[in-house]
Amino acid sequence: MTGAFYRTLARDAARRYPPRDRYARHFAFGKLTRDPAFRALLERGLLPREGALLDLGCGQGVLVALLLAARESHARGDWPQGWSAPPNPRRMRGIDWAPRDVLRARQAAGADAEFIEGDIRSADFGRADTVVALDVLHYIDFPAQEVVLARVRAALEGGGVLLLRVANASRSLRFHFTVAMDRLAMAMRGQRFPRLWSRPAAEWRERLAALGFAVEDLPMSEGTPFANVLLVARYHPRTPAPSSPS
Repeated sequence: MTGAFYRTLARDAARRYPPRDRYARHFAFGKLTRDPAFRALLERGLLPREGALLDLGCGQGVLVALLLAARESHARGDWPQGWSAPPNPRRMRGIDWAPRDVLRARQAAGADAEFIEGDIRSADFGRADTVVALDVLHYIDFPAQEVVLARVRAALEGGGVLLLRVANASRSLRFHFTVAMDRLAMAMRGQRFPRLWSRPAAEWRERLAALGFAVEDLPMSEGTPFANVLLVARYHPRTPAPSSPS
């Protein structure tokens, strides 16, 4: 995916927010162009072509805004020749606890997606084929993380994929810088969390494997000073063995 074309997509996504909300527009463009996860989701084909998409901790809905911009670009014939068609989920939903962000997400998506103000520990996930959770689970404690992961698997009952981006906890300077920048971003939004609940990537893989996921690691810090990794966790329900004839 060429850099120039992706920046155009990011700009189109940012323009979905009201012109009067300059913060939302600047934040969306900056997030989409500086955070490698969003481009990777498109470029590496990690989002299934169709199905139901659930975005946990969706914030102001920049992922959905990007997918809608990609859909419109493809429909206009602007999509680069030879590229696979962009994801076109039949249903897109997002959940976030911040009312202002949920309102912004609704303004950007209109009737093309549903955004719910709620707590991911208890909000109804419904049925999904793809669940995205970028930099969200470390805001809740370890027991609550276990609850959310189990609820994600239940939402993927028929099979699907969880795209989980986490900070790889360690003693490295990169990890400590990641935590510091996370806290700074929360403070700038007027948010306060007494503790961040991070785990090493290996521990995340173990937790997901115990729930029946097959997990692949993708480094997700390219071009940044952060210690992030994207866990691509695929869930395929086991088919019950046929019963023996009597």
